[in-house]
Amino acid sequence: MKTVLFCGGLGTRIRDVSESIPKPMIPIGDKPILWHLMHYYSQFGHKDFVLCLGYKANVVKEFFLNYRPQTYADCVVSGFGDNVEILGDPQQDWRIAMIDTGIWRNIGQRLWSVREHVAGEEMFLANYSDGLSDVNLDEMIEAFRASRKVACFLAVRPSFSMHLVDMRPSGKVNRIRASQEANLWINGGFFIFRNEIFDYMKPGDELVEAPFQRLIDADQLMAFRHEGFWRPMDTLKDKQVLEDLVDKGTMPWRFDGAVRVAPSDPARKAG
Repeated sequence: MKTVLFCGGLGTRIRDVSESIPKPMIPIGDKPILWHLMHYYSQFGHKDFVLCLGYKANVVKEFFLNYRPQTYADCVVSGFGDNVEILGDPQQDWRIAMIDTGIWRNIGQRLWSVREHVAGEEMFLANYSDGLSDVNLDEMIEAFRASRKVACFLAVRPSFSMHLVDMRPSGKVNRIRASQEANLWINGGFFIFRNEIFDYMKPGDELVEAPFQRLIDADQLMAFRHEGFWRPMDTLKDKQVLEDLVDKGTMPWRFDGAVRVAPSDPARKAG
């Protein structure tokens, strides 16, 4: 199954980290968050990627064109570098289409620009490329397949904390509660689409606004609820949280050596 990754945004909320590289190339540990996300998908067998490039597209291209796995993995060198044996992480057998979709484009426009690269696919995956999760992708796909709907997104709890105020028009406060106590769900940026998604889009549309409303009106959109790990990288604080997990060796989005459970009842988590 092909995976479309949106990698062209300006990432203005985290520009204080670096203005020289696009947001998906900001490192988490010794690898870009984009690499971590692609590795996540490849663990479920999805290794055919379509990268929608834009801002600093050359940085992404140079990373993959000059990728040297021995730079990131333990290795044994002989013959003064002529022979390199990789230890630990195996070399990734990814297929990567890198498509420049322009700088001043929204997510919907980027997806529309690469529609020919997913033509003929019954279903394909997509992602904002700025967050990580431990969601069981097999379960999510099975639930979506059983729903027969056109689009699915991951619904998660917000990672931020705030106080929610219940008040009357007069200003009288009825209640203040923490956001964790409220039944709040947000779009986690992990998507599955059937190819019919393009029938609900018009040139220039932002993906989750007009097209998703058309899907809702046609009862063709589903949410997959996930209570487990999910973390975006919108701010420097978010990056530090992910960095700490890498430093401790506890990366929930990696299942190396673990056995994934079989998909459970699809109706259990469909929303």
